[in-house]
Amino acid sequence: HQLIGHLLYASSITARHRELLVLRVAALRDSTYLWRQHAESADGAGLSADEVDHVREEGDATWTPTEAALLRAADELVRDARIGDATWGALAGDLEPQQLMDVVFTVGAYDLLAMALRTFETDLDDDLRD
Repeated sequence: HQLIGHLLYASSITARHRELLVLRVAALRDSTYLWRQHAESADGAGLSADEVDHVREEGDATWTPTEAALLRAADELVRDARIGDATWGALAGDLEPQQLMDVVFTVGAYDLLAMALRTFETDLDDDLRD
C-alpha cells in the first residue's frame, strides 16, 4: 500500500506522466480493470480521451519527446525488465534522477498489479462497467 500511495500522491513525476505509464502497462498486460480505472480518471491528469486512445498505439507522433520516451520506457521495462540506453538517455535529458527512479517504480508496481488483477480475475467495479 505504501508504494502505490507514494506513486499516486508523492511521486516526483507529473500526474500526466504517471497516467501515461499506467495506461501503457494496462494496455501491454491487457488488464481491463487497470485500463478502465485509469482511463476514467486520466482527464484529471490532463489527458484527453483521444490521447488515452493513442496510448495503446505504437509511434511517437501524438506525444512530446519526453512522453514518447516514457511510453518506450514502459514497453522496454515490461518486455526486457530494463530501460534501454537510448530511451534512458532521452529521459535523462529531461528528468531528474528521482524522477527516473519513479518511472521505473511506477511501471514495476503497476505491472505487478496488472498481473495480480488478471490472475485473480478481479471483477470490474460497478462504476467501471459499460
